Amino acid sequence: MAYLQGLSAFATYFGMGLGFVLLYVVLYLHLTPHRELALIREGNLAASIALAGALLGFALPLAGALRAAVNPLDLALWAGIALLAQGVAYLLVRLLLPRFPDRIAQAELSAAVLSATVHVSVGLVNAAAMSY
Repeated sequence: MAYLQGLSAFATYFGMGLGFVLLYVVLYLHLTPHRELALIREGNLAASIALAGALLGFALPLAGALRAAVNPLDLALWAGIALLAQGVAYLLVRLLLPRFPDRIAQAELSAAVLSATVHVSVGLVNAAAMSY
């Protein structure tokens, strides 16, 4: 049974990771003025691309934090930093693209691709910075 020795730690960190992903998605969906899930259900590809980029932008540094965390509190602190960094990414998108929510609602793919790129880029830089 020695091979199950790390199962408890795995379950803790995996559960926390999924919990932080869920928290991020809920916050993102509630704080953005456009309703991504409704738009996606209607077939709006731009909304799907923007949401996917935002989720990946958060998951990248979260994965790094999961890999490097020394305890659950450490993970929670770095996940919080990743959340804040993605908030900054969203603000940057809003500054770069006036009327961004309207553009997503109108299925403007160029706005979605730029948004996804900004979110993933911030996530990559955030993940690299966490590797100190």
